[in-house]
Amino acid sequence: MSATDDFVEIHRLVNLLQAIDVGLLVVDKAFRITLWNNFMENHSGATADRVIGKPLFDLSPDVPREWLEQKINTAFALASRAYTTWEQRPYLFRFKSYRPITGMAEHMYQDISFVPLRGLTGEVEQVAIVLYDVTDVAEHKMKLEAANRRLQADSRVDNLTNVYNRGYWEECLQQEFARYRRTPRDCSLVMFDIDHFKAINDQYGHPAGDEVLRQVGRLLNESCRSTDIIGRYGGEEFGVLLPDTGPDNAQVMAEHLRANASALAVPYKPTPLRFTVSIGIAALGPGIPDAKTWVMLADQALYQAKNTGRDRIVVFEDGPAEQQA
Repeated sequence: MSATDDFVEIHRLVNLLQAIDVGLLVVDKAFRITLWNNFMENHSGATADRVIGKPLFDLSPDVPREWLEQKINTAFALASRAYTTWEQRPYLFRFKSYRPITGMAEHMYQDISFVPLRGLTGEVEQVAIVLYDVTDVAEHKMKLEAANRRLQADSRVDNLTNVYNRGYWEECLQQEFARYRRTPRDCSLVMFDIDHFKAINDQYGHPAGDEVLRQVGRLLNESCRSTDIIGRYGGEEFGVLLPDTGPDNAQVMAEHLRANASALAVPYKPTPLRFTVSIGIAALGPGIPDAKTWVMLADQALYQAKNTGRDRIVVFEDGPAEQQA
């Protein structure tokens, strides 16, 4: 191949490096920039004639210097390629994302390759840093993950009442019981039931009953702490797990809930609907062998509340249940 042919080939390769739709910069052992292609110019706003020969970290002080130095030095020392993805580090250079207005990314997500470049002696004299714009891939994956999280959340929630469904609530119950076995601490279970709910359905119809259930779900979400775990146990019965709560404080919460339910007027034509609730409480203790028994004891207290007049609270205790007005 003639010198002219060599020149043409080099010129072609240079043009190719400038035209490719990836970022390409090359640094020497002193981290001075020796190549800066059009992609880097377009996204950084810095032209090649301004940056060639300049230390990389003087040009971009916001890049993660310690991390980047380690990556480059490793490529020099081992003479082997290295690679990092946007999931490990979202970007190396904070370039804006030039995506349609529907895009959600404020910056370009980047995959990065570090490629050692050997000189005529066979020694690694420079390292090429290649930036791939993977914003579309990152956005797609994040949207998919967000959709999966929503789907998972929807699968845990009762659509009518907006509290956990029985399946997921029982998982939480088992976890709380297992946690107590590992590290005993106060925890109470509240089970409550809407009084005369069948009569509401019979007199006003199932849409009225559904509205009462919706309002109970709203009342629970407003009345309980963020750490409390609320679930629809079945029909008109609900359960609330109260971590770090003994029976006395559980009664205070239950009384607040009972009073709020009694005062609630559910908007419904021709007249607002009113109802009361009966509540049973069982505190977790060493004598309770499993989560199923824990629920049974709280239910036993609930049935006692219903059998003794409704619109009241009963706390299960070892021996006869204690009735609370």
